[in-house]
Amino acid sequence: MGSQGGFGQSKEFLDLIKSIGEARSKAEEDRIVCNEIETLKRRIIEPDIPKRKMKEFIMRLVYVEMLGHDASFGYIHAVKMTHDDNLLFKKTGYLAVTLFLNEDHDLIILIVNTIQKDLKSDNYLVVCSALNAVCKLINEDTIPAVLPQVVELLGHTKEAVRKKAVMALHRFYQKSPSSIHHLISNFRKRLHDNDPGVMAAALCPLFDLIKSDINSYKDLVVSLVNILKQVAERRLPKSYDYHNMPAPFIQIKLLKILALLGSGDKKASENMFTIVGDVMRKCDLTTNIGSAILYECICCVSSIHPSPKLLESAADAISKILKTDNHNLKYLGIDALGRLIKISPEIAEQHQLAVIDCLEDPDDTLKRKTFELLYKMTKSSNVEVIVDRMIEYMININDYHYRTEIASRCVELAEQFAPSNQWFILTMNKVFENAGDLVNMKTVHNLMRLIAEGFGEDDNTADTQLRSSAVESYLQIMGEPKLPSAFLQVICWVLGEYGTAGGKYSAAYITGKICDVAEAHSTDDIVKAYAVSALTKIYSFEIAAGRKVGMLPECQSFVEELLASNSADLQQRAYELQGLISLDAHAAESIMPVDANCEDIEVDRKLSFLNGYVQESLEKGAQPYIPESERSGRMSLGNFRNQERDGNPSCSLKFKAYDLPKPLLPSRVSQVSQAFSTEFVPVHEPSHHPEAHEAVASKASVSDSGSSEIKLRLDGVQRKWGMPTYSAVTPSTSDSEAIKTQNGATHSDGMSSMNSKARESSYDSRRKDIEIDPEKKKFAASLFGSTSTSERSRSSSHQSLKANNRAAEKFHMDNNATSDTGADKTAPEPPPDLLDLGNLPSNSAPLVDPFKQLEGLVDLNQGPSAPVSGGVVNNLSSGPGNANLMSDGNGHRASTIPQPTPFCKGPNQRDALEKDALVRQMGVMPSTENPILFKDLLG
Repeated sequence: MGSQGGFGQSKEFLDLIKSIGEARSKAEEDRIVCNEIETLKRRIIEPDIPKRKMKEFIMRLVYVEMLGHDASFGYIHAVKMTHDDNLLFKKTGYLAVTLFLNEDHDLIILIVNTIQKDLKSDNYLVVCSALNAVCKLINEDTIPAVLPQVVELLGHTKEAVRKKAVMALHRFYQKSPSSIHHLISNFRKRLHDNDPGVMAAALCPLFDLIKSDINSYKDLVVSLVNILKQVAERRLPKSYDYHNMPAPFIQIKLLKILALLGSGDKKASENMFTIVGDVMRKCDLTTNIGSAILYECICCVSSIHPSPKLLESAADAISKILKTDNHNLKYLGIDALGRLIKISPEIAEQHQLAVIDCLEDPDDTLKRKTFELLYKMTKSSNVEVIVDRMIEYMININDYHYRTEIASRCVELAEQFAPSNQWFILTMNKVFENAGDLVNMKTVHNLMRLIAEGFGEDDNTADTQLRSSAVESYLQIMGEPKLPSAFLQVICWVLGEYGTAGGKYSAAYITGKICDVAEAHSTDDIVKAYAVSALTKIYSFEIAAGRKVGMLPECQSFVEELLASNSADLQQRAYELQGLISLDAHAAESIMPVDANCEDIEVDRKLSFLNGYVQESLEKGAQPYIPESERSGRMSLGNFRNQERDGNPSCSLKFKAYDLPKPLLPSRVSQVSQAFSTEFVPVHEPSHHPEAHEAVASKASVSDSGSSEIKLRLDGVQRKWGMPTYSAVTPSTSDSEAIKTQNGATHSDGMSSMNSKARESSYDSRRKDIEIDPEKKKFAASLFGSTSTSERSRSSSHQSLKANNRAAEKFHMDNNATSDTGADKTAPEPPPDLLDLGNLPSNSAPLVDPFKQLEGLVDLNQGPSAPVSGGVVNNLSSGPGNANLMSDGNGHRASTIPQPTPFCKGPNQRDALEKDALVRQMGVMPSTENPILFKDLLG
């Protein structure tokens, strides 16, 4: 431990504070702090650090954090220090965590239990420290964990604990009002606490509550007036005085609450008049805190029900404030005067000279506040002076936002209090010339509307004079350079509407001026749009008046330029101008009536003029109109379903699945058995030669044509699309015929399988004149294996039952296929399960190597096999290409294959290959111990 310095701290700590204070630049300060961080990282993890030294390390971390650097590596040590039993260390830990952590930090959960424990402590200083941490660290999620203890502390014997408990509840209300909604009455009770500090703490939450609901706290007026009276009479302890003013902050808060409660309530305001007047008289303007209380009294007087005596006292107080040399007090006086003139405008006349002095003051903030006051006190008699001063000030400032605000206020005042039309037009010209780009477009449109509607209600002479003054002033201004775009829009609109109205200016002169404006601002499409619209109006008015229209060359070139413009809007306006020139007088007058821009337009929302057309279309079979409520989906889903179930065709939403698309080309997908229809992706047969397609087509012609699409089996599966009551019908096997068992295998009498024929034809179509590589044969067998793994047996005890179920289902589907084709056919028995080792046939074949027998099983030289009697396809015919289907390993013929018997294991050789591939995929390989496993493959 280093040598001790002052206040019990080490010399290292004091040197750190001294070096930070003597740093001459931010870079030097950052270098000192970074070195301190490296030192703390190294030393704070040392074992067996004394608590006093750890306390010093945490305080050094506080300095690091306060200077803007990351000290997160030491947060956990501050959290640990809050668990210490020593009061000094505990308060240091709480102080550090309130500075380090926010309410959403991950370490908050480690402090909640400590806070709960400390809130129950017998030492009130520990409780106060915990309450301070509650106000800083408890978030909305952890409020319920500490709320009961905080409410219990409202009745603590120590006033400091009660005060901090009220502050904690106020913090809870700010974070989650609903969490303490049932505890609002506690704030009322604390107003009558014996300690002034607890009462003052209760004023803050009550102020927030009263702002949200004034009527619920009207009964507090008398209590608050009594408290303010006691404070003003200095009945509180001397410790609450500040600059010889008794509890000034309590007085300010009470005056704010009374202003809310007395607003618009005469009865409540009458209870406040006396005490507010007494407080106003006792204020001392020589101190800032006295001026603050006086300002709050004036604000209270301007909010409650007016009292002439109080208004007079407030005016005298404002006069005293404005006569001071302090700019801050003048600012308060101007603001207070702006509040009073809302109630009594004549008060401002008493302070004209003071207001002018503030207007000429070099302090820009005071000047802006004075302009706000002038804006509030403007009337017809002083509007010219005020607006002129505002425009002058607007020209000299550079603040974009404030210039925009001043321009809008000038326009508003000119519209409301203009003494004459001439002054109004000139004022608008000044505003647009100096701040045209800053003026809101709404102000531009309001100016156009004001000129169109006029000032006089029934006096057309005044309106005509206004418009003619606008035209004359705009014609003079048009020659000035750098006019704002918004101002040019107003000029073009006014000249188009009223340029030729008085007959003073000819159409050629006005159109020439407009074309000059458009040419000078060729890059502004909006100005060009207003210009071509103005030309359209002028030419329309001339045609309607029966005068001959002669377009100037510059106007003609301008229109031709717009006809080739990239802007569709400008093109349309130019084409409309061309089309209007060729119309007669009656049509032009109907399209562009003179001075009709302010006429009300009646909108037929029901489009009744289309009733005849609609009726005629309905008689011809057109669909009726669907109401908007149904088209926009406002009807409930249940209504749609009810209408669909009832057969109502008016519903626009349909819940049925879309139909499958029809294939454009003939499908090349081989027809597979229904037993294998659970596969998700149908296997397409590879086509190498045209002969293969012909073979497939020839076989498909004799197969069942009733099922031309490959679909998933949805038996028993609830449909997610479609009607809610729809469910697929599970096929029943009750009508299947008896199943016979021969040679230990299951057979179905009289079964004819369309899908087995499809498999045979597919297999025969791939038999070529060229020998297939064995690897390709293995890949083909793996690719076209379609036996689903879900249909295999898991135990030998259930094999017979599953085989019977599969045979019954297949027999049921095959019967349906046979009824469609009308042919009496018999099919071989279904292939047995390869892994069924429980029912082995008694007549086993000689134990030979099955893989050697499989060599040469597929001979592509063999053509399509012809069916034999009974519908059994002879895949092993004795044709020349099939003489040596089985051979030994040396390539010699082992034996000649005789004609097949009517019943043989496995329907054909393709099924055998598929089963072989399936077994290989499952990892079951033939061995000498189980040579009968592949017996079914050889028949």
